[in-house]
Amino acid sequence: MEKTHTLFTELGAKHPILMAPMFLVTNVPMMTAALNSGITAAFPALNFRTDNELRTAIAQIREATGKPFGINLIVNKSNVKYKQQLKTCVELKVGFIITSLGNPKETIALCKPAGIKVFCDVVDLHYAKKVEELGADAVIAVSSQAGGHAGSLTPEELIPMLKSELNIPVIAAGGIATSEKLQQVLALGADGVSVGTAFIASNESGVSEEYKRALIEYKAKDVILTKAISGTPLTVINTPYMQSLGSNPGFLNRILNKNKHLKKYIKMLIAIKGMKAIEKAAFGATYKSVWVAGPSIEYISQVRPLKEIVASLVKSQKDE
Repeated sequence: MEKTHTLFTELGAKHPILMAPMFLVTNVPMMTAALNSGITAAFPALNFRTDNELRTAIAQIREATGKPFGINLIVNKSNVKYKQQLKTCVELKVGFIITSLGNPKETIALCKPAGIKVFCDVVDLHYAKKVEELGADAVIAVSSQAGGHAGSLTPEELIPMLKSELNIPVIAAGGIATSEKLQQVLALGADGVSVGTAFIASNESGVSEEYKRALIEYKAKDVILTKAISGTPLTVINTPYMQSLGSNPGFLNRILNKNKHLKKYIKMLIAIKGMKAIEKAAFGATYKSVWVAGPSIEYISQVRPLKEIVASLVKSQKDE
């Protein structure tokens, strides 16, 4: 592993790997294990229901590791907690913020004076250039191989394009669950990688055993992109329940298409409804299984301690 100064070494990471923030999945034990395994990590602010719970989680991770880490903020109007979450992150001076699904202008403006780095999820060059102009410290290139809210371009298309046009680091997200995949993405020019799905199958992950077993039993061909859950394209495992939903956009989406004046409020309702469905499936056995995952489940064959997953990712990158 190179020992030069990079974005990741600035964050106290030995390896160019970010454990991606995963809605309802990323918890304090996962964060602690990741940071203590030589990588950096982030969690979604929405994983904690109240501001006090968010503050407590930040304090617990700091006490356990003493290392910088990040928090993911949904920066559009569907997240009614955004303003307070951002205020708390700035006050407590977290290591970095990852912005998703919205305009990061306010986040960047408030974080910069506090010395907090801002990384922005992007799926194309147009938006990537916009966030660079706003002052983003890096982009997270969300490809078609990503779990959750995926992009439409392959890593082979997206990463070289962003690297050739941007002057800030590009972190690749999507399809990385083995050391070989990590090396392939770095060879495309990525400054580092964001890994999510592989870490759901960790001992520290608090999701149900059914969810973890699904990550092992299903394969890449079983991952589909659907708008039926949250109103935004989401990659999920194609369980019998998902098959029963088909491509039906749902009642609220149908109203949305006919009532543009209600767009903001209906989008918020759809997002909340989707979150509740994902939460029920993540932590309990239910017929209505909504298990978020990316195609990299192809390479998951067992549930392991998180540090072993990290070790498998960097096995060909040992320091000399």
